[in-house]
Amino acid sequence: MAGRFVRASKYRHVFGRGSKKEQCYDNLRISKNAWDTNLIKANPEYISVNWEASGGGAFAVIPINEKGRLPEQIPLFRGHTAAVLDTDWSPFNDSLIASASDDGKVFIWKVPENFTLYTDAEEPADVSPVARLSGHMRKVGHVLFNPAGENVLASASGDYFVKIWDVEAGAAKLNLRHNDIVQSLSWSADGSQLVTTSRDKKLRIWDVRQEKPAHEFPGHPGAKNSRAVWMGEHDRIATTGFSRMSDRQLGLWDARAPKEPIGGFQILDSISGVCMPFWDEGTQCLYLAGKGDGNIRYYEYEHDKFEYLSEYKSGDPQRGIAFLPKRGINLHDNEVLRCFKTVNDGYIEPISFIVPRRSEMFQSDIYPPTTGIKPGTTVSEWFGGKTALPPKISLESVYEGGAPEEVPASELKSPVASSSAPLQSPPPTKTHTEPPKPAPAAAPAPAAARSPPPTMNQNKESIATMASKFADKDEPESDDDASSFEEVPKPAERPTVARVEEKTRGPTITREPEPPKPTPAPTAAPVKASSPPPDPTPAPAAAATERMRAPSTSAAGVAAGIKDYLAEIKTMLQSQNKVMSDQSDQIALLMREVSRLKAQVGSHSSDREKDERIRELELELEEARS
Repeated sequence: MAGRFVRASKYRHVFGRGSKKEQCYDNLRISKNAWDTNLIKANPEYISVNWEASGGGAFAVIPINEKGRLPEQIPLFRGHTAAVLDTDWSPFNDSLIASASDDGKVFIWKVPENFTLYTDAEEPADVSPVARLSGHMRKVGHVLFNPAGENVLASASGDYFVKIWDVEAGAAKLNLRHNDIVQSLSWSADGSQLVTTSRDKKLRIWDVRQEKPAHEFPGHPGAKNSRAVWMGEHDRIATTGFSRMSDRQLGLWDARAPKEPIGGFQILDSISGVCMPFWDEGTQCLYLAGKGDGNIRYYEYEHDKFEYLSEYKSGDPQRGIAFLPKRGINLHDNEVLRCFKTVNDGYIEPISFIVPRRSEMFQSDIYPPTTGIKPGTTVSEWFGGKTALPPKISLESVYEGGAPEEVPASELKSPVASSSAPLQSPPPTKTHTEPPKPAPAAAPAPAAARSPPPTMNQNKESIATMASKFADKDEPESDDDASSFEEVPKPAERPTVARVEEKTRGPTITREPEPPKPTPAPTAAPVKASSPPPDPTPAPAAAATERMRAPSTSAAGVAAGIKDYLAEIKTMLQSQNKVMSDQSDQIALLMREVSRLKAQVGSHSSDREKDERIRELELELEEARS
């Protein structure tokens, strides 16, 4: 039986790359307020950061291209009478931002044109809000724009209400009543539903325009804060929280029947900091950033569970983090995501997540169409009941610096159909048709368990076994061979075609080859002639003679079959080359981790755990090189 490869994924080797100090945003005074928010938000033009300001609340806006050490005096966005707790950029206007404050107000701001932090004035002029939204009775801890409806804003307050604002009218149109303080909120992709977590340990999914929860159910059992994020266009919600024993947990919920998490809660670790979840629709990956530690781990969503990919590790802890919309990433570096994290409340560091590929062409398989800056509905249409996804743009159109092109809805792939039970993997492809068999219902696999990755020797044995399957053999391959490659029948041997042609037709005459016709690929069995040969001949010569007497259309079909077979072999070799390239990338990553661990160990020779890990990695490197 052939060996199996590890799980196929385009993002298995995605790695995080930090930035040098000169590429960071330095000399900041980031707010030290203890309210649980992300502190910073980002879009392709600006970064907003809650500022430690005296005499009222303020936040700063930093143009994304103005890196390095910032001036001592910069223009601030002032207007609140207490500390700013949260900000959020409009998804359809990169200059429009909302802020929430401890003073119970929500302000709307417009970034001035040609805004810069570098001015000749001794005291830069501060920016004032363009709209003030009043209605909450206590501090406003969260603001979040609707991802589909233009100028629709949600705000969560300590008065247990989530208000939905018509920003153009400056009024709250809808009120969602909770039983305790709201800890996080997240919109569905079409903007019709909202999921919230609360201090009463309940998870609520709201039919927003009906002002009532469609589902209300127990969430994470721990006493610390929990967070939720809607997974794009899926009917799925990811949550992070704590167990009763204060272990960090990850949960996956079906938004249509969320009585309990799919497969149960997955235990992450025992760190005390809140885990901040972020969903990337383009890669179908979930990123978890720990608050108070420097690690960012990421998972790929597949078959109704999260498959662990890797982890970005850093010795610099983060208190706040923001992820850039997909339309702002660097396509030429194969960057699939970029985030910004606060370090020591003094500077912001960009981190790029990159797919390691050598090609310098646009990688269409890792860059599907993404949301642009055109909304799905206007504010009046949304409050009138209309629901629509915002149109998507092609990233390939902006790869060479052109204007973004909208992708027609007919060309978009429909989102993967989700079900409350885990999806099953498709059976291996075989050359013959089998009657369908009723598949037994698969029980959800426990999310907390994960098998260790295969070693380098296992990968090499698997590759060698798969390659040997396509070598010429006398015996046919068994149908039970579990392989993901399609088995192509071996063509019949033609050792004496030249001699038979010379005997039967005399001297060989060169003819122009006929173009192949669109006929079904023939099998490897020889074509039967209209009448058997009069004299007994050796089996190969007889088969060749019969093929020579067959009609020209059959000969062309056989030639087309051989060409298809050669094309299959070429495709297989290309896939093997890609696997070997992936192995090389894995070796490079292992060498990088060995170097990093050696640097960390330094003179501490008693650090047994790191020494053992280094020895393991060095053994794997020796095996890979052999």
